[in-house]
Amino acid sequence: MNIILHQPEIPANTGNIGRTCVATGTGLHLIEPLGFRLDEKSIKRSGMDYWEHLDVTRYMNYQEFLDKHPNATIWMATTKAKKVYTEAAFKPDDFIMFGKESGGIPEEILVENEEHCIRIPMLDDIRSLNLSNAVAIVLYEALRQNDFSDMQIKGDLHRLHWKN
Repeated sequence: MNIILHQPEIPANTGNIGRTCVATGTGLHLIEPLGFRLDEKSIKRSGMDYWEHLDVTRYMNYQEFLDKHPNATIWMATTKAKKVYTEAAFKPDDFIMFGKESGGIPEEILVENEEHCIRIPMLDDIRSLNLSNAVAIVLYEALRQNDFSDMQIKGDLHRLHWKN
């Protein structure tokens, strides 16, 4: 699975998303311009010590991304979509794209990809969810649909043992 952030603006969100990507074995793709530098303390702090293990790729613009991934299936998370994210049929190598915090994915991109636009349901008076929360919600649905491939499903206690 792959996450694309199109022009992210808030370093703490990108750091949190990076940590989620490391925890799930998901690639992170960043499309410029970024609203911060990748060496900022706030990214490292929110991503903690996981950032060095992140599979991250940067692109100068959306066209460069398309040129490097010509056959990619890209799901576009937007509050403007007609389809709910649970209606998408995610495949293991798909990309899920999220736009910048202040404006989302540009509408010029959305109208060219209407069938792959998905949304997270929410009440009418809420503009949007926090970007890192939205990524986690949609990513984990995509991973669930693919049986959490290669992920640890059961956990063990540290000091005690489960009864069954």
